[in-house]
Amino acid sequence: MPDTPTPPRRSGRRLAALLAPLLVGACAVGPDYTAPVTPPRAAGDFVTTDARFDAAAPLPDDWWHLYKDPVLDALVEQALAANTDLRVANANLARAQAVLSESRAARLPTTNLNGGLSWGDAVQFGGAGQGGGSGQGGGFANLGETQVTTNANASLAWEADLFGRVSRSIEAARADAAAIEAARDGVRVLVAAETTRAYLQACTQAQGLEVARQSVETTRRTLELTQALERAGSVGKADVERAGSAHASARAAIPTIEAGRRVALFELAALLGQTPDSVPQAARSCSAPPSPGAALPVGDGAALLRRRPDLREAERNLAAETARIGVATADLYPRISLGGSGNFLRNDMIKGSDSFSFGLGPLISWTFPDFGAAHARIRQAEAQTDVALAQFDGQVLTALKEVEQGLSRVAGGEAQMADLDEAETRAERAWQLTQQRQRAGSSSALDVLAAQADLLAARRAVVEARAQLASDRVDLFKALGGGWQTPPAS
Repeated sequence: MPDTPTPPRRSGRRLAALLAPLLVGACAVGPDYTAPVTPPRAAGDFVTTDARFDAAAPLPDDWWHLYKDPVLDALVEQALAANTDLRVANANLARAQAVLSESRAARLPTTNLNGGLSWGDAVQFGGAGQGGGSGQGGGFANLGETQVTTNANASLAWEADLFGRVSRSIEAARADAAAIEAARDGVRVLVAAETTRAYLQACTQAQGLEVARQSVETTRRTLELTQALERAGSVGKADVERAGSAHASARAAIPTIEAGRRVALFELAALLGQTPDSVPQAARSCSAPPSPGAALPVGDGAALLRRRPDLREAERNLAAETARIGVATADLYPRISLGGSGNFLRNDMIKGSDSFSFGLGPLISWTFPDFGAAHARIRQAEAQTDVALAQFDGQVLTALKEVEQGLSRVAGGEAQMADLDEAETRAERAWQLTQQRQRAGSSSALDVLAAQADLLAARRAVVEARAQLASDRVDLFKALGGGWQTPPAS
């Protein structure tokens, strides 16, 4: 009969009795994570206030709908679905989630299976020849039979996470995945903001191009009138040259504005995940930038701290680094695994050779570390946690600063825009009055040219201020952190 050793039942009960207190008392080494505390004033109302801001209304996630422009809504949805930077961010998130799955798999038992089959001629090593003769020496003799040997073994091991090495590793991987998810959400904020900015810039440049063409037409008429007066002897050659110079300067602005509009459209195409020749016709057709009609909803600091993805990313990075202190500390302690194994062997040449054996018991693995190096790694992990905490605190301050700066720029830009609109209206009225006085003979051509120059300068200032205000609004919305909760379009 084959010999099949089995462990005594009493020993198994003793082993379970010894291990039970260890498993019950298992704990994770290293500090437990505590969320950082933000300054109390950070959660209050923003410092910058203005009648154009609504602090009581929270920022909507899809803040670009405040512009009430269907073309812009469609462009942002398309960008969130097809932007290449978002594809990279989604791939990074998928990789982080796979790393988390790998860390969780460490809680499961590991198995190892091996098997083999061998065959060959059976041989026997002999000394002197048969019959007692001394004519033959020793050697191998073929027994004329084929020998077949079969073997198999299986083992199972599970690490008892007594000191929390595995649990801390899972905790760090989970926080890393959440941080990368927050980084992905930050990319969504950026894509929504930059798509809106590119569209508004293209529209603003189109409007500026129309203003520039009006200026060219205005200077052309003035030049023709001055030339007619010069032929009549009412003005001199110098007045004609001044009028011609103003006309040339007005024409020179058009190529730059056209180039700026094309640059904005090409930027928009890239954000949409398309080539430069695939800019949507709706964006090309925009002739004036939309603007939010009502007061801008901005909320308060508490809503900002909950909403900004970069703050969530910094907080999750801090949680990951805190967990890694426990991972480094756990290396100071032994690793205990529970496992079992079974073996089977059979040889056809040997009768009764079938054998099966198995074993069950704990496996203790403790690589005695260089304690100086081990403690140095712990100090490294603690220092990295301090870095992450400082980065979180700095990110909070940066978020508040960016919002306050955005509020100040938008409030100042709105006030400037009202004054510039008035200045343009008055400059155009003054130019018209000066022309009337010239036809009546009470103003000179030089007065007309001066009034015209004031009008053109006022028009340029309005266009530039409108473009800057549109960009400042986008910066404010981006600083407020909206746009990442909206699911991408299919």
